[in-house]
Amino acid sequence: MQEQMEAVQRMQDYIDAHLGETITLADLARASYYSPWYSYRLFIQWVNLSPADYIRRLRLSRSVLKLRDERCKIADVAFELGFGSVDGYQRAFYREFGCNPREYATGPVPLYLFTPYGVKYREDRKKEKHMENTKNIFIQPVEKPARKALIKRGVKAADYFAYCEEVGCDVWGLLTSIKSISGEPVSLWLPKSYIKPGTSEYVQGVELPLDYDGPIPEGFDLIELPACTYLMFQGEPFAEEDYGEAIEQVWQAIDRYDPSVVGYQWDKENPRIQLEPIGTRGYIELLAVKK
Repeated sequence: MQEQMEAVQRMQDYIDAHLGETITLADLARASYYSPWYSYRLFIQWVNLSPADYIRRLRLSRSVLKLRDERCKIADVAFELGFGSVDGYQRAFYREFGCNPREYATGPVPLYLFTPYGVKYREDRKKEKHMENTKNIFIQPVEKPARKALIKRGVKAADYFAYCEEVGCDVWGLLTSIKSISGEPVSLWLPKSYIKPGTSEYVQGVELPLDYDGPIPEGFDLIELPACTYLMFQGEPFAEEDYGEAIEQVWQAIDRYDPSVVGYQWDKENPRIQLEPIGTRGYIELLAVKK
């Protein structure tokens, strides 16, 4: 099972590295170290999509971000991301998102983007991890302005995995499509004053300008957050499959840290913020503080 999972992860890594190129089943077979036929079967077994569908959905979602953030021609986006024709790209875009790329580029709206979760993360959280070496945790103050947050609430969730089981993992794709003042979606542990009866402490959302008056997707809430000082705890870069250990190291540092040494106390009236674990930058959480 471990060898199969690693083979599929190698195929996913290859796709990500060559997304704008022609990717054949032979290419994926070379990456997996198995035959084309067996590689195809493994991919479907572990990802629940054929390689072609996976590549198409990933290309379309990457194209959304380019159309949202860059002034570029539809044709340039289509060919840069490996589509054979502009017409084919436009048809695929419409089937995936229900609008054509030109309409979206002139008036971006929240869209459910495809999030290509690596299969190597599936088993990692079930394994017992041991802290082999003490890692450095970097701490710095960050000022957050008054802002709004578009959030999707869960039911009882207090962490990411429980939230995904309650809400589904595709919420992150929708949030990624929305341009955030912080540059990316966030997960939040809400204080009691922000929790509606029968909903969860842990939510996912996106931070928006205070004057945001754009669309609110069905099932989402828009809340206002005050200006606040945060302490950002950032771990060292880590191998992606070691994300569980990286999170645990930051949590242990937070538990041991006394903010009074820098003239602060914890501010329990503002949400705790979790950023997506990305190995190249280290795991990051932000905790609110006050004088």
